[in-house]
Amino acid sequence: MGAITPQEMKELVGQSLGTSEWLLVDQDMINKFADATGDHQFIHIDEEKAKLTPFGGTIAHGFLTLSLFPVLMAKSDCPRPAGVKMGVNYGGNKVRFLAPVRSGKRVRGHFKLLELDEKRPGQWQQTLEFTVEIEGEEKPALMAEWISQFFV
Repeated sequence: MGAITPQEMKELVGQSLGTSEWLLVDQDMINKFADATGDHQFIHIDEEKAKLTPFGGTIAHGFLTLSLFPVLMAKSDCPRPAGVKMGVNYGGNKVRFLAPVRSGKRVRGHFKLLELDEKRPGQWQQTLEFTVEIEGEEKPALMAEWISQFFV
């Protein structure tokens, strides 16, 4: 779907907006995230030690999975508000890490619009339900209510 006005988008509150393409979460991505955050716990970076855990191998950081929101949104078929000059993260109401993402798995995002309000003229705040599905698994990796603002 293409660009729509914020007013048209407001009519979509309560509806699913779309789904992203699949994205591979590989060991290189996990290692780079570990370096960026300083979280080098063995379950993320030591493939031999991680094989001895119930996970059977390395897993992505929960915060890595959450941080995939922008790329999964960009790779989705969700409608975009027209004329956006800037967007910012505002925070989250809920974030639940439900299942680990094992290295080498693909994930995709599902997006549902929960709220959309104009805070000031041209400043919109949206709350999205963000679910990360793991290919071939029943349980999602995470579910979150994520709040962001965009300016038109």
